[in-house]
Amino acid sequence: MRPRRLQDFEGAWGFTREVVEADGRRATVTGRALWMSDDAGLAYTETGEMRIAGHAPMQVERRYHWGSDLAVTFEDGRFFHHVPPEGGETAHWCDPDQYDGFYDFGNWPEFIVTWRVHGPRKDYRMVTRYRPEAE
Repeated sequence: MRPRRLQDFEGAWGFTREVVEADGRRATVTGRALWMSDDAGLAYTETGEMRIAGHAPMQVERRYHWGSDLAVTFEDGRFFHHVPPEGGETAHWCDPDQYDGFYDFGNWPEFIVTWRVHGPRKDYRMVTRYRPEAE
């Protein structure tokens, strides 16, 4: 498998996400992720619907920026993490919480991103599965 490059992500992707809290509570998100070219790399926007048992569905959205070196920044420009081009581990410290991530490109063009988050107020595992949208 060749290393991933920024251009590999450009376009529209469907995704499903499962968030499992340490106490067993679960949330699922189904949505669309769009990587669109801009002057400095790719602008990432995801929109979707979150479902939590016992609650009305909620609309969710998040935005990041991906640079040519696969550095991911938050919408406000703060550094988030690097995407490992061949897949593997990454991390982010967001005081007081530790985010440990893993990119799995083994079934490309589908891929999985897993985050394990630990901290005094957070304790969950989030798994997002991406697949390219049919053209």
